[in-house]
Amino acid sequence: MVELFDKIQEAVHAVRTQWDVSPKVGIILGTGLGGFAQEIDVEASLDYEAIPHFPRSTVAGHRGRLLCGRLEGVPILAMEGRFHLYEGYTPKQITLPVRVMRALGADTLIVSNACGGMNPYFREGDIMVIEDHINLMGANPLIGINDERLGPRFPDMSEAYDRKLIARALRVAHRADITAHQGVFVAVSGPCLETRAEYRFLRMIGADVVGMSTVPEVIVAAHCGMRVLGISTITDMCLPDALHPADLNTILAVANAAEPKLRTIVRGVLAEEANA
Repeated sequence: MVELFDKIQEAVHAVRTQWDVSPKVGIILGTGLGGFAQEIDVEASLDYEAIPHFPRSTVAGHRGRLLCGRLEGVPILAMEGRFHLYEGYTPKQITLPVRVMRALGADTLIVSNACGGMNPYFREGDIMVIEDHINLMGANPLIGINDERLGPRFPDMSEAYDRKLIARALRVAHRADITAHQGVFVAVSGPCLETRAEYRFLRMIGADVVGMSTVPEVIVAAHCGMRVLGISTITDMCLPDALHPADLNTILAVANAAEPKLRTIVRGVLAEEANA
C-alpha cells in the first residue's frame, strides 16, 4: 500500500490542473444514474483516461468521467461511472477514486447503486437508504501493507454509514413523498446473479438488498475518515419463490425512471449541508 500514496498524489495533481477548488462532497453515480450529472453545475470534466492510475469503465450505464463543480452551492466531485470487482480490477484500483476525493479535500461520500430487492415489503423503483452492509465479495481493499498517511491499520466499521446523513436523507424523501426504506446492503462479487438458494441465504443473514458494488468504496471511506451516505435504487425484485430471469434493459429502465427520486434526495441532503 506504500506505493498507493504516490499514485493518489499523481491523480490529485491531474485534477488540480483542471480544477483548483477543494470539494466538500464526493459522489459516485451507479448503474443507470449517470443522467444525474445534468444536475451539476460543471466547472471541469476529466475523462478517466486523463487521470493517472484511474481504471476504465466497461459497464453499460457508466460513462467514465470525473465531474468537478457545484450542486446546491456545495463544491463536489462526481464519478459518472464506477468500477467493479467483476470487471477484473483489484479492490485497490476500484477504490482509488475515493482516496483521490479525500486527498482533494472531500470529507463526505455519497454513493449510489442499483440493486436487487430481497425484502418482500420493497418494490421495483423504491429507494433504500443504506444503514449497514455485509461484505461477501471475498475481497477487501485494505489487505496488504498499511500506510498510516492514508488511515489506520484497523479502521472501525461500527458506524460506516453516518446516522445524521441517513436521517437527513429519509427526512428529505418523506417531505417529497418518496418511498424510501432503510436497510442492509449485501455485496457480492458478481457478475452472475444469484440462485434461488443464494437469495434465501442472503435474506436469512439479514440483507434487504443485494448488489455488486459500494462496499469497497465505503470501507476505504471509513479508512480515510469520511462520512458516508449510501442510497440504493431497487431495480428488480429477487424473491426466490417468485423469481424471473433478470433483463438488463429492464433494470436500466427502472433505474432511469427512479433517477428523479435520487436527484431529489441528494439535492435535499446537499442543500441542508450547505446551510449547516
